[in-house]
Amino acid sequence: MAARGDPRRLHRLVQEGRLCALREELRGAGRAGCAGPAGDTLLHCAARHGHRDVLAYLVETWDMDIEAANRDYKRPLHEAASQGHRDCVLYLLGRGAAVDCLKKADWTPLMMACTRKNLEVIQDLVEHGANPLLKNKDGWNSLHIASREGDPLILQYLLSVCPTAWETESKIGRTPLHTAAMHGCLDAVKVLLQRGLYGADRADRCGCTPFMDAIQCGHTAVARLLLEQHKEGHVSTVQELLSLGADINSRDERKRSALHLACAGQHAACVRLLLQSGLSDSPDASGALAGQLAHRADVLQCFGHCPAS
Repeated sequence: MAARGDPRRLHRLVQEGRLCALREELRGAGRAGCAGPAGDTLLHCAARHGHRDVLAYLVETWDMDIEAANRDYKRPLHEAASQGHRDCVLYLLGRGAAVDCLKKADWTPLMMACTRKNLEVIQDLVEHGANPLLKNKDGWNSLHIASREGDPLILQYLLSVCPTAWETESKIGRTPLHTAAMHGCLDAVKVLLQRGLYGADRADRCGCTPFMDAIQCGHTAVARLLLEQHKEGHVSTVQELLSLGADINSRDERKRSALHLACAGQHAACVRLLLQSGLSDSPDASGALAGQLAHRADVLQCFGHCPAS
């Protein structure tokens, strides 16, 4: 059995939220400043597990430092924000916790909060002065992270606070739209297209556009939306994908090919290029051929059909 005041026992009591037992244990030990294996204090543990009453007891009775950092430089506010524990976030902010403190790799509590779909916590941090435009070591800001998670309400809120955030780039030139497209976040892509002025050829340092990211990752609904939004300019993108060795015969979960996608978007130049590259028309899971999705005269002509006069 662990001795009174043993750090492992204390951390377990905090993790389980057993405040009465913790009080008794700490009175007997006469100290609360023990660190866990990763350098976590009891405050880190309380914030991570969402025990506001334990958090308040440790701060107010034992005068524990709310700015204590563990080995990754995480502070209790990082822990509470990353887990979406609003009551703990508000308590720490109310006690004067630094809202834009940095952990390892320069992540702020707001960035951590954006990994969770908890709008209220994000709003609380911003209203207490958190800066959504701060960047981590990779050049990502909070909008990039929120775009990866794909919650449209969070994106709308961040863009209302920082209307120009849509155009920010990471260190390798990737925008929030690149991130949302790569992760297949259709609703996020819709918001970003509505709020931002993205061009079809907006490429990162490697030459990848959001459309290319969506195609390469198999997110055909996102690719279709981008194609419809930017009717022109995607022939060069398709050529680039083919030159990089992209599988021209790849299908999505509904067995639709790139040819289905181009036909649905009524993009004649892309249809022509795909057919010339050797992609043959074949049915999807519902039995529909790509050519059956063609309506415009120039698209129909790619299949040798003459539109009715």
